[in-house]
Amino acid sequence: MTTILPQPKVRRLLFLPPLALGLGLVVWYWICDNKPALQFQTVPVSCGELTQVVTGTGQINPEETVQVGCQLSGRIQKLCADYNSPVRKGDVLAEIDPASYEALVHQAEGELASAKAALELSRLEAKRLEQLFLKELVPKSELDKSRADLHQAEATVQVKEAGLEKAKVDLAHCSIYAPMDGIVISRNVDVGQTVAASLSAPTLFLIAKDLTKMQIDCNIPEADIGNVEVNQSATFTVDAFPQRQFRGQVVQVRNAPTILQNVVTYDCVVEVTNPDLKLKPGMTANVSIVIAHCENILKIPNIALRVTMPDTIQKKNTGAPTEPGKTQGKGKANRKPHTVYVVPASNIKVSPRPVQIKKGITDGTETEVTEGLAEGDRVVVGISGLQARASGPSSPFGGGVRKY
Repeated sequence: MTTILPQPKVRRLLFLPPLALGLGLVVWYWICDNKPALQFQTVPVSCGELTQVVTGTGQINPEETVQVGCQLSGRIQKLCADYNSPVRKGDVLAEIDPASYEALVHQAEGELASAKAALELSRLEAKRLEQLFLKELVPKSELDKSRADLHQAEATVQVKEAGLEKAKVDLAHCSIYAPMDGIVISRNVDVGQTVAASLSAPTLFLIAKDLTKMQIDCNIPEADIGNVEVNQSATFTVDAFPQRQFRGQVVQVRNAPTILQNVVTYDCVVEVTNPDLKLKPGMTANVSIVIAHCENILKIPNIALRVTMPDTIQKKNTGAPTEPGKTQGKGKANRKPHTVYVVPASNIKVSPRPVQIKKGITDGTETEVTEGLAEGDRVVVGISGLQARASGPSSPFGGGVRKY
């Protein structure tokens, strides 16, 4: 059997596929080994002041208001006050047409006169029967009946007198008077309008005693109400003056809950002075109640408490993964240890080391550090290059490579 050997040119072609595969593997491993290194974004631990607040919204209202109503039904004949009218106690605000009530007074007077006449007749009748009874001319039963008629006539006179008094009171109520000094906030009737007071007294005017003293009924969530106490200071803004910050003070924390769509809130009353009358009744206030304030404390950004290190760095530093924010042991929430990562200020290329700290108050952006760090320490707040290294190019043989 004769063996045919390949020509030299054909032999060279047979080496090309293995050579190309080898070069591809070299390039691929070179790319994997030269991926960008992790870069840690750090900020120094600073010293300063921190204020913790509880926020809520509420409506601004005068401290004392009175709804002036009407006890009678009738047509408004005259209005003596309008919006923003200053009034004094006893001033006439409005008058109801008194014609029908004057007629009722005259009717009651006539009924009283008739009852007095019947009483006089009963007295004369009883006196005459007493004289006849002494002479034994009438039986005692007639005398007793005359005395009972006399008492009944006296009672009828009392009833008619009360009816006349009530008619006069109703007539007096045709004039609506201001119950206190103040200013008219709203007027709900016009001249010629008929008011009906059959079931409830309609509100004609709303009077505020003093607009220089206002209060905010602020709704505080149940999760924050435990930190709110009387005499705490508060600041708030309104949409009418977005650049101006007003100040107030907590004067009452009410125990009655308000439940709306399974959300429980409590009413916190904030007292406000309004000397320039810029605050109007009904304005919506965004309130911040100061529950804690500290000065000259160490603080770090809140984002530093949420940084998660790659598994390889965690194992290198601690021997086991450490989740930042996880607490050890028992105790109050703000006293539990939390993990942050610190980079030496002299060599920022060194891998961060985990440090257990204890937190204090927070304003939502920064947190007080009560233990574990010193001023100037640099804490990690972000990691760049992590995604590129975590998800590198896939292996040509299947699977993926994860390298830090």
